Amino acid sequence: MSNKNPVTPRILSYTIAAVLLPAALAAFARSTPQARAEDPPSISQDIEGEVSTEPANPAAPSPVLPAAQAPVPVPAPTLEVAAAGAELAPDSVLRAQIVLERAHFSSGEIDGVSGSNTRRAIAGFQQFEDLEASGKLDAATWEALNRDSAPALIDYTLTAADVAGPFLPIPSDMIAKSKLPALGYTSAEEALGEKFHAGPGLLRKLNPGKNLSRAGVRITVPNVAAGGLAKADMVVVDKSDASVALVDAAGKIYARFPATMGSIHDPLPLGEWKIQGVARNPTFHYNPKLFWDGNPAHAKAKIPAGPNNPVGTAWIDLSKEHYGIHGTPEPGRISKTQSHGCIRLTNWSVQLVAQAVAPGMTALLQE
Repeated sequence: MSNKNPVTPRILSYTIAAVLLPAALAAFARSTPQARAEDPPSISQDIEGEVSTEPANPAAPSPVLPAAQAPVPVPAPTLEVAAAGAELAPDSVLRAQIVLERAHFSSGEIDGVSGSNTRRAIAGFQQFEDLEASGKLDAATWEALNRDSAPALIDYTLTAADVAGPFLPIPSDMIAKSKLPALGYTSAEEALGEKFHAGPGLLRKLNPGKNLSRAGVRITVPNVAAGGLAKADMVVVDKSDASVALVDAAGKIYARFPATMGSIHDPLPLGEWKIQGVARNPTFHYNPKLFWDGNPAHAKAKIPAGPNNPVGTAWIDLSKEHYGIHGTPEPGRISKTQSHGCIRLTNWSVQLVAQAVAPGMTALLQE
């Protein structure tokens, strides 16, 4: 693993809170289950704030979305998407991303575009298959990928639950966020993107002219259904290729996910640490004093749970005080931006990692 993780500085900016409709909030509270916490008696303070294992607001949306329907293969459409090199045709990139996602060598948010996350995912899969880790879709790699014969794209009929919402705007200001009952999805497109691990832009390209917010509409989506993961022996967070990997007892990486980790202000704490537990659908305690770029005018605030919570839908606590592995409200920016010290994954990836870890397991943070 040799590619360095580019870090782009980003400063938090805050705006005015949105005004919520009482009826929508009532519907939201009726439609979603209560969050739960696993394993740890308490969760330590994150450098980005504090994560709580106390029950979240019952209005908080569950990260478990409605069960997928039986897959119906559909022809792959021609997509007008860019490729980084001539050897990677746009449709091949899309199919590779989907099959890699099912193999648990994720490229992050599926978009049909070849970039650093895709090349690193390919290299990780190649290493797993004892192939040359070139990051290119060569014949040997396709042969290995093609052992998964499931269709890359399937038909899916939107259900009433998919489009029920409520879908409300999320303010960027932390104090305004704290006044909401939950940080749910902002649109049916965003919810579908998370359900099928895809960028909303890709869903629109796959379904030109279709209404993605109406129940009964039949759409084309990535077929990302896959089995669960076996328990890991350890977790490796690698700064050199911006990844979180699961390692088995034989020392082999059997799953890999792109990650955002640290910044010049809050660097990744290298070394061996222990996993202390998992909190699902956590609340977040915002403390502006823990942010190098925090607003001194802000008071502490409790940020409700939900997929748009600053730490996403799961928090994996580390023995290094203030640090954890967690989800994100911005899956398209994974490995492309900086964090306030912790390790961010997409919400769907952190859910898989959370299933594969246990208290006392080693987490190696390296560069």
